[in-house]
Amino acid sequence: MALSLYVDTARWRAHQKSVIDQFPGLVPVCKGNGYGFGHERLSEEAARFGADMLAVGTTYEAARIKDWFGGDLLVLTPFRRGEEPVPLPDRVVRSVSSVDGVHALVGARVVIECMSSMKRHGIAEQDLGHLHAAIEDVRLEGFALHLPLDRTDGSDAVEEVIGWMDRLRAARLPLHTMFVSHLRAPEQARLQQQFPQTRFRARIGTRLWLGDHESTEYRGAVLDVTRVAKGDRFGYRQQKVASDGWLVVVAGGTSHGVGLEAPKALHGVMPRAKGVARAGLATVNRNLSPFVWAGKQRWFAEPPHMQVSILFVPADAQEPKVGDELVAHLRHTTTQFDRLVDR
Repeated sequence: MALSLYVDTARWRAHQKSVIDQFPGLVPVCKGNGYGFGHERLSEEAARFGADMLAVGTTYEAARIKDWFGGDLLVLTPFRRGEEPVPLPDRVVRSVSSVDGVHALVGARVVIECMSSMKRHGIAEQDLGHLHAAIEDVRLEGFALHLPLDRTDGSDAVEEVIGWMDRLRAARLPLHTMFVSHLRAPEQARLQQQFPQTRFRARIGTRLWLGDHESTEYRGAVLDVTRVAKGDRFGYRQQKVASDGWLVVVAGGTSHGVGLEAPKALHGVMPRAKGVARAGLATVNRNLSPFVWAGKQRWFAEPPHMQVSILFVPADAQEPKVGDELVAHLRHTTTQFDRLVDR
């Protein structure tokens, strides 16, 4: 009895192919929890479709993934002096976001990140002139731009990349490869046409692995069902049941990521109103679970436990049975499954 991730493998791989076809030279990203699939599985998938490079989040991830993926590994977190040394093979490429970082990586393979409108990290325009001496002592794999997802100011992603290409060219820096994130396929094609001597390589994770929502589904197995009547006490805190129904114990708890939710940016009146409503319900211990039964998301009876959740199903719904599986609407990047089932 488990929290399972079911994958329609043929459909999932067909989506991967559609993304790869749109982005020549694509660099798949495998970071965090492997977008819900795990590092080993995504490493296998990347090798299967012939990727020559796989992007990972940290050096610690690179140290694990090197045993599963035989190509180059691009570490996305920029190098910093004083970081804990992690033994890594020569096929690991480090991202660097400062001139000082380049100087500190003598002999290493590096990608230099430029400061984009994300304003997260990257080398600044005024520091480009200092790169000439620094890159003599490293093996430069290219430059990179991590672009924002949304452009509420109406700015153009292609123009931002062109601006950096012009700055790098004016600084007489090599432009053989530019790694980019969050460009659309037509935008990358425009850039490739305008700069035919530069190879543009899109680093893509979410769109590649999670772009087809219908190809994957989480389900939690029902472990126990107990009939309760209004007023019965239950659980760790001995709360009272509000009405007749069933307490349903289902696989999937906090250790799986159930009940955990990453903050979201809310746009518009309705999403904000729903957020306020959910917060209000939570103050009276009413929290909607991600589990669906009989066509409806069911309420947590109490906060999820480490490996299971207890739901309340009212008496007017069909009674769940042990062994049934409840579909769970979970975020891949915060969920850890017990088993993955290809079908």
